Amino acid sequence: MRALLKSMRNRWKLVLVLATGLLVFSVSVGISGAYVLAYTSTEEFCVSCHEMSYNYAEFKGTVHDTNRTGVRAICTDCHVPHEPGPLVWAKIKASKDLYYTYISPSINTKEKFEAKRSAMAQTVWAEMKASDSHECRSCHRADKMSVDLQSAKAQARHAKGKAEKLTCIECHFGIAHKEPEGPGPAELFGKILKP
Repeated sequence: MRALLKSMRNRWKLVLVLATGLLVFSVSVGISGAYVLAYTSTEEFCVSCHEMSYNYAEFKGTVHDTNRTGVRAICTDCHVPHEPGPLVWAKIKASKDLYYTYISPSINTKEKFEAKRSAMAQTVWAEMKASDSHECRSCHRADKMSVDLQSAKAQARHAKGKAEKLTCIECHFGIAHKEPEGPGPAELFGKILKP
């Protein structure tokens, strides 16, 4: 009987040790994962690749960089979802940039970057349209906009855009980066907003 009790005690000790180890491992992975997500969402990380310095240079001085209210956007505010699941998925998809930057350097010079600018912009525009410009709406809320402070032209265009179920990116593009040659979102998505 004593041998049986001792055997059961040893099993419970083993289970306790394994459960504690699993808990410590899970917490460690969670903390380190959160740190990696936070670090790779900083402006310093985003522009650490010289390929991104092209975009960053043209971003400087735009309304998203410097404005009368002092509210400033960084790369991840516009280019990465803010919810945990979509954020992780976006980071996984962005890992392809390592391939294009280091293994097959297809945008490692200004000239190569410019040659691919339109295709890269169109990819971002399509993703933003698919998300109903969710990244824009995380800062710009239509229900908090003061229509009275908008110009008559802006009021008319916003009303028409809302009636036609357009999303932000279909009209507002090329405001933080140089607009590439070729069709813009309005032409790509088959709608041209006219007052």
